[in-house]
Amino acid sequence: MKKKLILLSLCVSIVLCSLKFLAFYITSSNAILTDALESIINVIAAAFAFYSIHLASQPKDFLHPYGHGKIEFFSAGFEGALIILAGFFMIYESIKNFLHPSEMSSLPIGILILAFTIIINGILGKKLQKLGKIMNSVTLVADGKHLVIDAVSNVILLVGVAAIYFTHFNQLDSILSIVFSFVILWNGFKMVRSSVAGLMDEADTNTLQTILNILITNRNPYWIDIHNLRVQHYGSDLHIDAHLTLPYYFTLEQTHEEVNSVKTYITKNTQRNVEIFIHADPCLPPENCMACSVLNCPVRKADFVKSYTWTIENISKDARHYTNG
Repeated sequence: MKKKLILLSLCVSIVLCSLKFLAFYITSSNAILTDALESIINVIAAAFAFYSIHLASQPKDFLHPYGHGKIEFFSAGFEGALIILAGFFMIYESIKNFLHPSEMSSLPIGILILAFTIIINGILGKKLQKLGKIMNSVTLVADGKHLVIDAVSNVILLVGVAAIYFTHFNQLDSILSIVFSFVILWNGFKMVRSSVAGLMDEADTNTLQTILNILITNRNPYWIDIHNLRVQHYGSDLHIDAHLTLPYYFTLEQTHEEVNSVKTYITKNTQRNVEIFIHADPCLPPENCMACSVLNCPVRKADFVKSYTWTIENISKDARHYTNG
């Protein structure tokens, strides 16, 4: 499904890029030219996105024990970097054409072509973002954002070209190009920033909160404490590490059962491919006793007071919780 969507994006990008160059040929508008040049970036980015989704779908192997999902973050960053390069090139062209403006013609036809590309990019971009979030695909979301950015930029361009048509102020063409060049630069920077965050395994508070809610909802009295919880994204897949504190008198079989129950709850409720490694820690009486709600504990050395309150902050720390939350 992902491959089909990104292939559709690639084909649409090629068609719309061709239409924009046709619009430039008809109108001689520098703003339309810069937009057409930016559309070449759309084509390159969609092609690389298609490759990255293909590679991310490959199974784990000896050299890639965590799979190939990280390529999706690289793809999103690559697309953002191309957008930034296009933005700087557009600024350069705009300044040059402002100093030496050219005559434009057949603007109504150019306006119609731009309107058509806005509709197609807007619809496809929103669709890719929506489905990308459902499928947890960074690449689809990034490509969808790129198309929506392109559509918004074209709205600005459309208004400007229409203003040129009525005012005959040709230098407005270059001014407008500079304005939406900065819009493109900002959005390209945000895409690169998001990509670097994924590649650097920056903590994702939304995913952490989702995991935390699952643990709280299904909390077992024997789960005395959870800490050092870490989540890594590999494209749409998740890798989770955590330390689980259990009664120290548990047999290996009981410990294994509790660890598996944590894994089952998370896997079932995230609806994603999840790889979970859980390290079991023994409880330490009397420090853990006041937060342990296990009934008839044979080794209790202090009365139960209150279970630890798990939060994103304390379950992420590499330290046991010895005081009440």
